[in-house]
Amino acid sequence: MTTTTAAPAARPVLADLLPAAGSRARSLLADAVLVVAGTLVVAGLSQVLVPLPFTPVPLSLGTFGVLLVGAGLGPLRATASLAIYVLAGIAGVGWFAGGASGWQFASFGYLLGMVLAAALVGALARRGADRSVWRTTLAGLLAGAVVYALGVPWLMLFLDVDLPAALALGVVPFLVGDAIKALLAAILLPSTWALVNRLR
Repeated sequence: MTTTTAAPAARPVLADLLPAAGSRARSLLADAVLVVAGTLVVAGLSQVLVPLPFTPVPLSLGTFGVLLVGAGLGPLRATASLAIYVLAGIAGVGWFAGGASGWQFASFGYLLGMVLAAALVGALARRGADRSVWRTTLAGLLAGAVVYALGVPWLMLFLDVDLPAALALGVVPFLVGDAIKALLAAILLPSTWALVNRLR
């Protein structure tokens, strides 16, 4: 005798609530607009910087943008948004933190991690993780861990430093900021859902 467990049903994300009735072409156009909007949100927030002269890794609100875009757009659109952000930046668009572009700099691995983090947060939002404070906080902390998982190895290779040095330069100075960003998202996203549910 075998038992099967049904996968949890996908839940709508905030972007799914926007009107997009009509033809398939109109729906695709709406998705494209949302994807580009997500890219611009991350690019804009990446320009909000806190100078940290002791590390080559910038402290910006870009990762906060990843949380908002991932939860708001869902995994596919959010991944597309961050992929455009990274690929256009590699091609020369100066919208990485501090107006940087290209890929030959110490924090590029963190940008690659942001793509995966957006997909992760979007997938968790599809399971309703952005509707409660503690689950949104957990999603934010997991997203930060994903960013570090790619950012730290790149930092080690680029600077030719060992793991303790990379952690000191690329993780420890950002932990408090990451916690604050996760808490802000945990306030903003569930509050937005509460407002949406009240208006429906």
